[in-house]
Amino acid sequence: MPEPKKSHPEVKTSLHPRNKNRQRYDFDILIKRFPDLGPFVAKNKFGDLSIDFFDNAAVKALNKSLLFEYYGITSWDIPEGYLCPPIPGRADYLHHIADLLAKSNEGNIPKGSNITCLDVGVGANCIYPILGHQEYGWSFIGSDIDSIAVTSANNIVDSNPSLRNAIECRLQTNNSETFSGIIKSTERIDLSICNPPFHASLAEAQAGTLRKLSNLKGKKVSKPQLNFGGKNTELWTEGGEKQFILKMIKQSAAFDKRCFWFSTLVSKHENLKPLQIALKNSKATSYQTIEMGQGNKTSRILAWTFLTRQEQKTWADERWKN
Repeated sequence: MPEPKKSHPEVKTSLHPRNKNRQRYDFDILIKRFPDLGPFVAKNKFGDLSIDFFDNAAVKALNKSLLFEYYGITSWDIPEGYLCPPIPGRADYLHHIADLLAKSNEGNIPKGSNITCLDVGVGANCIYPILGHQEYGWSFIGSDIDSIAVTSANNIVDSNPSLRNAIECRLQTNNSETFSGIIKSTERIDLSICNPPFHASLAEAQAGTLRKLSNLKGKKVSKPQLNFGGKNTELWTEGGEKQFILKMIKQSAAFDKRCFWFSTLVSKHENLKPLQIALKNSKATSYQTIEMGQGNKTSRILAWTFLTRQEQKTWADERWKN
């Protein structure tokens, strides 16, 4: 007999208003549209249809169904062990950053293939370019230091006609560089995005996973099972998130007039202040922090530009006006 039914809000108000998944998942519809999800769906202890979020295969099947139903992606897969991202949260980043572009464009979100975005650390899943192109028609360059991830991302693009000629993923052969070696001399980038590695070591990544899974399950979990997967380069880097972003800020200055907005997710609130200090000490003309709420988790986007107000206006007039 199920436990007393939980009351769920009709709308997840913490998600961006344009997010396609603000309502609870309708598993009946998802299974009808994508039958492969069916074997993973069952009633939970509250009597609601759901999946086992501890099962990697179930999470991947849910992602495939969401991409098919809401974004028209007919072919999507990732190699074993690579990060399988929660799609609503990834979409929120793009919607919030689209609003930032609109503020620089008389309130209108720039759309279409003329808008070029760079995804630093695109991953094997290619999720940000997929969502950004399907939502706003943007073109994307994806970069990654993992050759398997780049091959996987390009395979996803090649397998979906709607993505071809709009997304190109490139291998970063110099692990110490963020933009150099990826952005070509003739390219101008309207927006760079990044979801940096969160942890400073494998041990820290495993400890964080144990905390997350224990919270999800409501009891202590001792085995670090990565229900959303993730290779080492996706989960941790030396110095963690803070050092990764500090390096990004420093290296972005070399591309000060070739990219309008640089941006990154900042997961740890305590990292925000030192990053803001670094931006104050840089040649950035402006920076903004955008708060995002995703369920019980709060994250934020840090964005900065080196363009003057007049340069921003000229950029928007030349590239964003339809």
